[in-house]
Amino acid sequence: MAKAIHSMIRVLDEERSVAFYDKAFGLKVAERLDFPDFTLIYMSNPETEFELELTVNKGRTEPYDLGDGYGHLAVSVEDLDAEHARFEAEGLAPRKLVEFAPAGELVGRFFFVADPDGYQIEVLERSGRFK
Repeated sequence: MAKAIHSMIRVLDEERSVAFYDKAFGLKVAERLDFPDFTLIYMSNPETEFELELTVNKGRTEPYDLGDGYGHLAVSVEDLDAEHARFEAEGLAPRKLVEFAPAGELVGRFFFVADPDGYQIEVLERSGRFK
């Protein structure tokens, strides 16, 4: 059986992206692999073994075009209201809190935030299927 271990995104500025993911989600650099043309930064926290891999292509100056195929990353938190308030206080510009209940039954509560490169991250309250 397969085990999900990481998701990779390309970022323009290593320092800016590492700072964002640390401040927003408590992700720390688990390993940094430096190569002549690119650097791989694996970030994680004690909540899960799953890692976020940041790829920095050296010499790139133009922002990446995310295109129309990128969806989003998702994380779960215990207290969504407290996290939303913390994101606001940290100046991370979270979007509004949403209660998703299409047929009158609550499926989930969440908000989105964009990282410095424009990647969307969904922050879900831990309940139901979102653990």
